[in-house]
Amino acid sequence: MSERFALIHNPRSRRNGREDGSFRRRASQALGPLFFHSASKPAVVEIVTELARREVGVVAIDGGDGTVSDVMSAIHQCYPADALPALAVLPSGNTNLIAADVGFGLRGKAALERLSVLAGGGALRRRILRRDVLAVRWSDPARPAVLGMFHGAAAFTRGIRIAHRPVILNRFSHDLAVGIAIASSLGRLVFRSTRRKWLAGDPVTLAVGDEVPRTADSFLFLASTLACLPGGMWPFASREGHGLSYLSVAAFPEHLLSATWSLLRGRPAAWLDHSPSYRRGRTGRLALKLEGDFVLDGEILDSGPDGQTYLSAGPAFDFIRNA
Repeated sequence: MSERFALIHNPRSRRNGREDGSFRRRASQALGPLFFHSASKPAVVEIVTELARREVGVVAIDGGDGTVSDVMSAIHQCYPADALPALAVLPSGNTNLIAADVGFGLRGKAALERLSVLAGGGALRRRILRRDVLAVRWSDPARPAVLGMFHGAAAFTRGIRIAHRPVILNRFSHDLAVGIAIASSLGRLVFRSTRRKWLAGDPVTLAVGDEVPRTADSFLFLASTLACLPGGMWPFASREGHGLSYLSVAAFPEHLLSATWSLLRGRPAAWLDHSPSYRRGRTGRLALKLEGDFVLDGEILDSGPDGQTYLSAGPAFDFIRNA
C-alpha cells in the first residue's frame, strides 16, 4: 500500500538558495498540495496546522537546523502527542548537525525521488531511528516551547555571534564558521585585554534533575540530545543512555586548552571528570537561569525577562533513514 508524505522546503536555506527553481517545480508536480515552501516561523505553524488536520504521518524537512527546529516546534503545538509524524531531514542549511546524526542522507532531487519510491512501496518507515529531542520552556506559560537538539550558552553564544557575522557566514558553511568562531574565541584568551572578560564567564543558576539549584559563573554551557557531532567532536560524557547530555564549564577553568583539545577530538582525558571545573552527565531535565541569550540549533534566543528556562528530553520523534 502506498503512503504519502509532505515536504516543507525552506528556499532561504544556504544550499536551497543556490538552486535555479527546478527542484521546486519537480516537487510541486510530484507532491501537489503536500509541497510547501516558506522561510517564516508563522507560515511554518500554518503549514503544520494544515498537515495535522490532514493527519499526514510523514514530513520531510528541506533546510538546516533552524528549519528543523521550527517544524518540530510547530508539530509539538499542532499534532496530538501520541500521533507525531515521522521526519525525514534533508541537509540543506547553514547548520546541519541534526541531519548529520539523524538525517535522511540525501537532499534535492535525489531525496525527492528516493522518498517517492519508498512511499510508493509503503516503506517510508522501513528504517527508523527514534530519538528524544530537546525542549526549551520559559517561566511564562503563555510562551510556546521550542524544540531542537543542540543548546549552548555563555561563551558558546559569544562564539555563535562571531560565526553569524556576514564576513564569516557569507564565505563559509556554518559548520566551518562555528569552527572559526571557536578558534577566534580561544584566540581571545591569548590576549590579556580580552582573556579575563571571556574566562570570567556569565552568572548561571543550574539545577540538574531534582538537585537544588546552584549559582556560579560559567565559562561555557552545552546540552544536547544528539548522539554524534561533526569531526568526531564529543564534549559530553558517555554517548550511551537516554536524556540530555550536558557540559558545564566553570569560570577560569583549569587546563582549558588541554581540555578543549581532548573534547574536540572526542577523546576526553580521565582527569576531566574529577575536575571541579568541568561537570558532565546525562539527565532528563535541567533548570537554567541566565542573564543573557542562549543558542538553540544555531538560532539565538532570549531567556525571557527573568532569565529562567527549563530544558527537558522529549518528546521522541521517529527519523527516517535512507541507509
